[in-house]
Amino acid sequence: MAVQFALDPDTALMLKVSEGDAPSFGLLLQRHRVSVVKHLHRLVRNHAIAEELAQEVFIRIYRSRSKYRPDAKFTTWLFRITMNIALNWRRDTRREAGFVRLDRDLQGTRKLQLSDGEPRADEILAHSQRAEEVRAAIETLPPKQLAAVLMHKYEGMDYTEIAEVLGCSIPALKSLLFRAYETLRRRLAHLAPASVAEATRKTAAAL
Repeated sequence: MAVQFALDPDTALMLKVSEGDAPSFGLLLQRHRVSVVKHLHRLVRNHAIAEELAQEVFIRIYRSRSKYRPDAKFTTWLFRITMNIALNWRRDTRREAGFVRLDRDLQGTRKLQLSDGEPRADEILAHSQRAEEVRAAIETLPPKQLAAVLMHKYEGMDYTEIAEVLGCSIPALKSLLFRAYETLRRRLAHLAPASVAEATRKTAAAL
């Protein structure tokens, strides 16, 4: 198993890092920093905090270099660390503030420039509000369900990858996703199915 993952370029680089090769760590940082920041932003909805947490992710990776074992692809290990740091931040923030506020500036700061044939302002507002409802519903999911939905729906990861990141079996993951989507269906039942689908699509594009 370790030999299989050692063939992965990122895993090979991390193995060099574990042996004290600093330039290899620089390469890993260059290759994955942007994707880590993007994923963190989906979870914390604040770019500055995502940048801060990304630094923590790579600091933790570097500090753990001597303990690294190629039992999974490097990206799976990276996602696991990223997810844990983000969910810990969400938990601590929720405890301090009593709730997690959504970043609504993305929709609110855009200027509407409409020409003939484009949707009316009220239609755009309605779609925006539906997308916000979907996003708000996703935000209220329990941490593991939230993480699973984001990886499944918005990262496009398969069951095997998500299960490895979350440290659970594939049947357990399927059960987790089923409960999450059932919760979302109940909370968004007041929206027409087509509206939910459209709002979900728009939310995915904005995340």
